[in-house]
Amino acid sequence: MTATDRSLELITTAAQAAADKLAHDVIAYDVSDVLSITDAFLLASAPNDRQVKSIVDEIEERLSKELGAKPVRREGDRDARWILLDYVDIVVHVQHSEERVFYALERLWKDCPEIELPVDAKATRGKGEAHAKLAAEEDATEFGELR
Repeated sequence: MTATDRSLELITTAAQAAADKLAHDVIAYDVSDVLSITDAFLLASAPNDRQVKSIVDEIEERLSKELGAKPVRREGDRDARWILLDYVDIVVHVQHSEERVFYALERLWKDCPEIELPVDAKATRGKGEAHAKLAAEEDATEFGELR
């Protein structure tokens, strides 16, 4: 099973909104084959708490205005280090850059297909791939696979 057209539309709009607010490392995964609770994850990060909140607010506003979608749950507002927006079809994770590196969600979902994002959203990528590679190397080193 693959992500639905509606999920892809939500992901694309959310990714563009995040990129417009200068989110870093924007990446999306189709998790529909491994999870029954959602079709896709969007990951994005920012260097400070204020920008994390700004990105999340922009995503919420765009999805509401353009697609009539409202999250069923929003978590993490208090500290703004990792805010999760659950739209049922998609789940959006906006993390402070430090949390993004520490939790390395890319490592958890690396076997899932990456969803193609708009060129503008892709332009903000870069560190996420480096973080995912670093995490993979740390795992390999931990298990004695790298020399």
